[in-house]
Amino acid sequence: MTALVHHAADLAPAAAVVMTMGALHEGHASLIRAARARAGDGPVTVSVFVNPLQFGPNEDLDRYPRTLDADVKLAEQAGADVVFAPDADEVYPGGEPQVRISAGPMGERFEGASRPGHFDGMLTVVAKLLHLTRPQAAFFGQKDAQQLALIRRMVTDLNFPVDVVGVPTVREPDGVALSSRNRYLSEAERVSARELSRALFAGLEASPQGPVAALGAARAVLEHAASMEPPVRLDYAALVDPADFTDAAPGHTGPAVLAVAARVGTTRLIDNIPLEFGAPE
Repeated sequence: MTALVHHAADLAPAAAVVMTMGALHEGHASLIRAARARAGDGPVTVSVFVNPLQFGPNEDLDRYPRTLDADVKLAEQAGADVVFAPDADEVYPGGEPQVRISAGPMGERFEGASRPGHFDGMLTVVAKLLHLTRPQAAFFGQKDAQQLALIRRMVTDLNFPVDVVGVPTVREPDGVALSSRNRYLSEAERVSARELSRALFAGLEASPQGPVAALGAARAVLEHAASMEPPVRLDYAALVDPADFTDAAPGHTGPAVLAVAARVGTTRLIDNIPLEFGAPE
């Protein structure tokens, strides 16, 4: 039976933690299952907290879905021992925090340019939840690649004693990355949205020819998608170095992330795929 806990004082240290804002789906379940496999007999904690610091002035905090009963059921089925669902006063006992973690220049690129301050709020709450849950390992989805990269940087730069584990993106049968935002797509928009993952896998297929070929292949698919009805309105398509989320150089070797963001109708979607480039022969 999964325990529902509202106060940090009632938490024991976790072997593994999965941090969420609730409205859990199969993508979250995959994170919890990965945490369960890593933890063995140790406790797995899932946090459910809609973090107000992550919402910008044009993003409605009050409209964010809150489905705690269903979340607890999904977490239990996936193998969680504890669901930690604090209120804002528990996480921010002094009100809105005066001292926050800055994501720095890495947090101002790509998603950070679209949502100023978002990554500062994300890192601040992740740092707090790491302190409160005291895990040995923390699991995050690769779908939010920039978020994952920033958390890894924070843990390294600030000496957090935790392993950060990235879990591969869960995709629906048509290739679309699983996201709570998919529910806002009409049937026709859903067809157009498939082009994002098609672009990424085109980039993967071209990646043996190098970074320029990979990015070019992805952009070719997206150029076609811009003429679809409804169109895919591209925000960015980029090949980045996950160490700092700068654009990967034409001769880049080692890990990279091919990332895209676009609007289909009124819904903004993000997706990415990890790539690996060897040294030129």
